[in-house]
Amino acid sequence: MKIAVQLGLLPGNSVRDKQQWAADHGVAGIEISAGAYPVEALDQARREFENSPVPICSVCGNPTFDFLDPDPGKRRHSIEQVKAYLKFCGQVGATGQIVPPIFGGPRIPDLSPLADAITLEKNLLVEICKELGDAAEEAGALLLLEPLNRYEQHLLRRQADGVEIIERCGSPGVALISDFFHMHIEETDTPAALRAAGRHVRHCHLADNTRLEPGTGDIDYVAGMRGLLDIGFDGYLAYECGLSGPDRAAALAKSLDYVRTCIEQARAR
Repeated sequence: MKIAVQLGLLPGNSVRDKQQWAADHGVAGIEISAGAYPVEALDQARREFENSPVPICSVCGNPTFDFLDPDPGKRRHSIEQVKAYLKFCGQVGATGQIVPPIFGGPRIPDLSPLADAITLEKNLLVEICKELGDAAEEAGALLLLEPLNRYEQHLLRRQADGVEIIERCGSPGVALISDFFHMHIEETDTPAALRAAGRHVRHCHLADNTRLEPGTGDIDYVAGMRGLLDIGFDGYLAYECGLSGPDRAAALAKSLDYVRTCIEQARAR
Protein backbone atom coordinates (compact mmCIF):
# COMPACT_ATOMS: atom_id res chain seq x y z
CA MET A 1 0.00 0.00 0.00
CA LYS A 2 1.21 3.49 -0.90
CA ILE A 3 0.07 6.76 0.63
CA ALA A 4 -0.96 9.62 -1.65
CA VAL A 5 -2.27 13.11 -1.01
CA GLN A 6 -4.41 15.35 -3.18
CA LEU A 7 -2.43 18.26 -4.58
CA GLY A 8 -4.68 20.87 -2.98
CA LEU A 9 -4.00 19.50 0.52
CA LEU A 10 -0.23 19.67 0.26
CA PRO A 11 1.52 22.65 1.91
CA GLY A 12 3.39 25.02 -0.37
CA ASN A 13 2.98 28.18 -2.42
CA SER A 14 3.60 26.47 -5.75
CA VAL A 15 3.10 23.07 -7.35
CA ARG A 16 6.85 22.50 -7.04
CA ASP A 17 6.75 23.35 -3.32
CA LYS A 18 3.89 20.91 -2.83
CA GLN A 19 5.71 18.17 -4.70
CA GLN A 20 8.82 18.68 -2.56
CA TRP A 21 6.82 18.64 0.69
CA ALA A 22 5.26 15.35 -0.40
CA ALA A 23 8.68 13.87 -1.17
CA ASP A 24 10.13 15.09 2.14
CA HIS A 25 7.28 13.45 4.06
CA GLY A 26 7.35 10.08 2.33
CA VAL A 27 4.23 10.57 0.21
CA ALA A 28 4.31 8.15 -2.74
CA GLY A 29 1.75 9.74 -5.07
CA ILE A 30 -0.15 12.95 -5.75
CA GLU A 31 -3.78 12.95 -6.82
CA ILE A 32 -4.80 15.86 -9.04
CA SER A 33 -8.33 17.07 -9.66
CA ALA A 34 -10.22 17.66 -12.87
CA GLY A 35 -11.31 20.94 -11.33
CA ALA A 36 -7.74 22.19 -11.19
CA TYR A 37 -6.79 20.60 -14.49
CA PRO A 38 -9.64 20.63 -17.02
CA VAL A 39 -9.05 18.73 -20.25
CA GLU A 40 -7.53 21.76 -21.94
CA ALA A 41 -4.99 22.10 -19.08
CA LEU A 42 -3.67 18.53 -19.14
CA ASP A 43 -0.57 19.64 -21.01
CA GLN A 44 0.08 22.05 -18.15
CA ALA A 45 -0.23 19.18 -15.65
CA ARG A 46 2.18 17.13 -17.72
CA ARG A 47 4.73 19.97 -17.69
CA GLU A 48 4.34 20.68 -13.98
CA PHE A 49 4.90 17.03 -13.04
CA GLU A 50 7.53 16.20 -15.65
CA ASN A 51 10.38 16.33 -13.14
CA SER A 52 8.36 15.89 -9.96
CA PRO A 53 9.96 13.76 -7.20
CA VAL A 54 6.46 12.36 -6.56
CA PRO A 55 4.33 11.19 -9.51
CA ILE A 56 0.68 11.75 -10.32
CA CYS A 57 -1.16 8.67 -9.07
CA SER A 58 -4.73 9.49 -10.09
CA VAL A 59 -7.16 12.09 -11.39
CA CYS A 60 -10.20 12.81 -9.22
CA GLY A 61 -13.48 13.80 -10.81
CA ASN A 62 -14.54 15.05 -14.23
CA PRO A 63 -15.50 18.50 -15.52
CA THR A 64 -19.08 17.31 -16.12
CA PHE A 65 -21.16 14.47 -14.67
CA ASP A 66 -23.83 14.05 -17.33
CA PHE A 67 -23.24 10.33 -17.95
CA LEU A 68 -26.83 9.46 -17.06
CA ASP A 69 -28.55 12.54 -18.45
CA PRO A 70 -31.48 12.09 -20.88
CA ASP A 71 -29.68 14.30 -23.40
CA PRO A 72 -27.37 12.09 -25.54
CA GLY A 73 -25.21 15.10 -26.38
CA LYS A 74 -24.51 15.78 -22.71
CA ARG A 75 -23.75 12.12 -22.12
CA ARG A 76 -21.33 12.02 -25.02
CA HIS A 77 -19.56 15.17 -23.80
CA SER A 78 -18.87 13.63 -20.37
CA ILE A 79 -17.77 10.34 -21.92
CA GLU A 80 -15.28 12.03 -24.24
CA GLN A 81 -13.86 14.03 -21.34
CA VAL A 82 -13.20 10.80 -19.46
CA LYS A 83 -11.46 9.32 -22.49
CA ALA A 84 -9.07 12.29 -22.51
CA TYR A 85 -8.27 11.84 -18.82
CA LEU A 86 -7.77 8.08 -19.22
CA LYS A 87 -5.31 8.71 -22.03
CA PHE A 88 -3.48 11.22 -19.84
CA CYS A 89 -3.39 8.75 -16.93
CA GLY A 90 -1.82 6.14 -19.13
CA GLN A 91 0.78 8.58 -20.41
CA VAL A 92 1.91 9.65 -16.91
CA GLY A 93 1.65 6.20 -15.33
CA ALA A 94 -1.29 7.03 -13.06
CA THR A 95 -3.67 4.36 -11.81
CA GLY A 96 -6.67 6.00 -13.41
CA GLN A 97 -9.54 8.46 -13.14
CA ILE A 98 -12.03 8.50 -10.26
CA VAL A 99 -15.59 9.04 -11.47
CA PRO A 100 -18.83 9.12 -9.51
CA PRO A 101 -21.37 8.56 -12.32
CA ILE A 102 -24.00 10.95 -10.98
CA PHE A 103 -24.76 13.36 -8.15
CA GLY A 104 -28.20 13.85 -6.63
CA GLY A 105 -31.29 12.01 -7.81
CA PRO A 106 -32.17 10.36 -11.13
CA ARG A 107 -32.39 12.49 -14.25
CA ILE A 108 -33.94 9.76 -16.38
CA PRO A 109 -37.74 9.55 -15.99
CA ASP A 110 -39.41 6.54 -14.42
CA LEU A 111 -40.81 4.48 -17.31
CA SER A 112 -42.63 1.89 -15.23
CA PRO A 113 -43.99 -0.63 -15.99
CA LEU A 114 -41.34 -0.87 -18.72
CA ALA A 115 -38.51 -0.03 -16.31
CA ASP A 116 -38.03 2.23 -13.32
CA ALA A 117 -35.39 4.97 -13.31
CA ILE A 118 -32.82 2.95 -11.33
CA THR A 119 -33.02 0.01 -13.73
CA LEU A 120 -32.63 2.31 -16.71
CA GLU A 121 -29.68 4.10 -15.10
CA LYS A 122 -27.88 0.87 -14.28
CA ASN A 123 -28.39 -0.53 -17.77
CA LEU A 124 -27.14 2.70 -19.31
CA LEU A 125 -24.16 2.88 -16.97
CA VAL A 126 -23.15 -0.68 -17.86
CA GLU A 127 -23.06 0.21 -21.56
CA ILE A 128 -21.09 3.39 -20.87
CA CYS A 129 -18.61 1.44 -18.74
CA LYS A 130 -18.10 -1.04 -21.57
CA GLU A 131 -17.08 1.80 -23.87
CA LEU A 132 -14.92 3.52 -21.27
CA GLY A 133 -13.44 0.21 -20.16
CA ASP A 134 -12.18 -0.34 -23.70
CA ALA A 135 -10.71 3.19 -23.69
CA ALA A 136 -9.09 2.55 -20.30
CA GLU A 137 -7.51 -0.69 -21.48
CA GLU A 138 -6.16 1.00 -24.58
CA ALA A 139 -4.71 3.79 -22.45
CA GLY A 140 -3.22 1.47 -19.85
CA ALA A 141 -5.27 3.01 -17.04
CA LEU A 142 -8.44 2.35 -15.06
CA LEU A 143 -11.88 3.93 -14.87
CA LEU A 144 -12.44 3.96 -11.09
CA LEU A 145 -16.14 4.00 -10.19
CA GLU A 146 -16.81 5.73 -6.89
CA PRO A 147 -19.81 4.94 -4.68
CA LEU A 148 -20.83 7.95 -2.58
CA ASN A 149 -23.01 8.31 0.48
CA ARG A 150 -26.79 8.76 0.38
CA TYR A 151 -26.55 12.54 0.81
CA GLU A 152 -24.59 12.89 -2.44
CA GLN A 153 -25.73 10.08 -4.72
CA HIS A 154 -28.68 7.71 -5.02
CA LEU A 155 -27.29 5.09 -7.41
CA LEU A 156 -23.93 3.74 -6.25
CA ARG A 157 -23.87 4.00 -2.47
CA ARG A 158 -22.35 0.76 -1.23
CA GLN A 159 -19.34 -1.12 -2.49
CA ALA A 160 -21.62 -3.87 -3.76
CA ASP A 161 -23.41 -1.35 -5.99
CA GLY A 162 -20.16 -0.53 -7.72
CA VAL A 163 -19.18 -4.19 -7.98
CA GLU A 164 -22.51 -4.96 -9.65
CA ILE A 165 -21.82 -2.50 -12.47
CA ILE A 166 -18.19 -3.61 -12.83
CA GLU A 167 -19.10 -7.28 -13.09
CA ARG A 168 -21.98 -6.63 -15.48
CA CYS A 169 -19.80 -4.60 -17.85
CA GLY A 170 -17.09 -7.28 -17.69
CA SER A 171 -14.20 -4.99 -18.58
CA PRO A 172 -10.80 -5.24 -16.86
CA GLY A 173 -10.46 -1.51 -17.50
CA VAL A 174 -13.17 -0.69 -14.93
CA ALA A 175 -12.47 -0.97 -11.21
CA LEU A 176 -13.63 0.32 -7.82
CA ILE A 177 -12.42 3.09 -5.57
CA SER A 178 -13.26 2.58 -1.90
CA ASP A 179 -13.71 5.76 0.12
CA PHE A 180 -13.50 5.27 3.89
CA PHE A 181 -15.65 8.33 4.63
CA HIS A 182 -18.53 7.22 2.41
CA MET A 183 -18.23 3.61 3.59
CA HIS A 184 -18.48 4.75 7.22
CA ILE A 185 -21.94 6.10 6.38
CA GLU A 186 -23.23 3.37 4.06
CA GLU A 187 -21.58 0.10 5.10
CA THR A 188 -22.43 -1.78 8.27
CA ASP A 189 -18.94 -3.36 8.28
CA THR A 190 -16.25 -1.58 6.26
CA PRO A 191 -13.60 -4.35 6.44
CA ALA A 192 -16.19 -6.94 5.38
CA ALA A 193 -17.29 -4.72 2.48
CA LEU A 194 -13.69 -4.44 1.33
CA ARG A 195 -13.21 -8.19 1.52
CA ALA A 196 -16.40 -8.78 -0.45
CA ALA A 197 -15.35 -6.33 -3.15
CA GLY A 198 -11.98 -8.06 -3.29
CA ARG A 199 -9.95 -7.72 -6.48
CA HIS A 200 -12.18 -4.92 -7.77
CA VAL A 201 -10.74 -2.46 -5.21
CA ARG A 202 -7.85 -0.68 -6.95
CA HIS A 203 -7.69 2.72 -5.21
CA CYS A 204 -8.82 4.22 -1.89
CA HIS A 205 -9.73 7.62 -0.49
CA LEU A 206 -8.96 8.50 3.12
CA ALA A 207 -10.95 10.78 5.38
CA ASP A 208 -12.22 10.25 8.90
CA ASN A 209 -15.90 10.40 9.79
CA THR A 210 -15.30 14.07 10.60
CA ARG A 211 -14.39 14.56 6.91
CA LEU A 212 -11.05 15.76 8.26
CA GLU A 213 -7.76 13.89 8.14
CA PRO A 214 -7.56 10.28 9.41
CA GLY A 215 -7.00 10.17 13.14
CA THR A 216 -9.48 12.95 13.96
CA GLY A 217 -12.56 10.74 14.26
CA ASP A 218 -13.74 7.25 15.08
CA ILE A 219 -13.12 5.21 11.90
CA ASP A 220 -11.21 2.04 12.79
CA TYR A 221 -8.37 2.37 10.31
CA VAL A 222 -6.48 -0.64 11.66
CA ALA A 223 -9.45 -2.88 10.89
CA GLY A 224 -9.82 -1.22 7.49
CA MET A 225 -6.18 -1.80 6.63
CA ARG A 226 -6.54 -5.44 7.67
CA GLY A 227 -9.41 -5.73 5.22
CA LEU A 228 -7.25 -4.27 2.46
CA LEU A 229 -4.34 -6.57 3.31
CA ASP A 230 -6.68 -9.56 3.17
CA ILE A 231 -7.57 -8.79 -0.45
CA GLY A 232 -3.97 -8.15 -1.45
CA PHE A 233 -4.53 -4.44 -2.08
CA ASP A 234 -1.28 -2.76 -3.14
CA GLY A 235 -2.62 0.48 -4.60
CA TYR A 236 -2.73 4.07 -3.39
CA LEU A 237 -4.45 5.36 -0.25
CA ALA A 238 -5.14 8.96 -1.25
CA TYR A 239 -6.06 11.68 1.23
CA GLU A 240 -9.31 13.39 0.22
CA CYS A 241 -10.35 15.38 3.25
CA GLY A 242 -10.23 18.66 5.07
CA LEU A 243 -7.32 19.45 7.38
CA SER A 244 -7.75 20.61 10.95
CA GLY A 245 -6.19 23.91 11.96
CA PRO A 246 -4.61 26.16 12.77
CA ASP A 247 -1.45 24.41 11.47
CA ARG A 248 -2.66 22.38 8.49
CA ALA A 249 0.83 21.19 7.57
CA ALA A 250 1.39 19.81 11.06
CA ALA A 251 -2.04 18.16 11.01
CA LEU A 252 -1.28 16.43 7.70
CA ALA A 253 2.17 15.27 8.86
CA LYS A 254 0.70 13.87 12.08
CA SER A 255 -2.03 12.06 10.16
CA LEU A 256 0.48 10.52 7.74
CA ASP A 257 2.30 9.03 10.73
CA TYR A 258 -1.02 7.82 12.12
CA VAL A 259 -1.98 6.00 8.90
CA ARG A 260 1.48 4.41 8.65
CA THR A 261 1.09 3.18 12.22
CA CYS A 262 -2.34 1.74 11.40
CA ILE A 263 -0.85 -0.15 8.46
CA GLU A 264 1.97 -1.49 10.63
CA GLN A 265 -0.50 -2.60 13.30
CA ALA A 266 -2.67 -4.29 10.69
CA ARG A 267 0.32 -6.20 9.34
CA ALA A 268 1.41 -7.23 12.82
CA ARG A 269 -1.92 -8.78 13.85
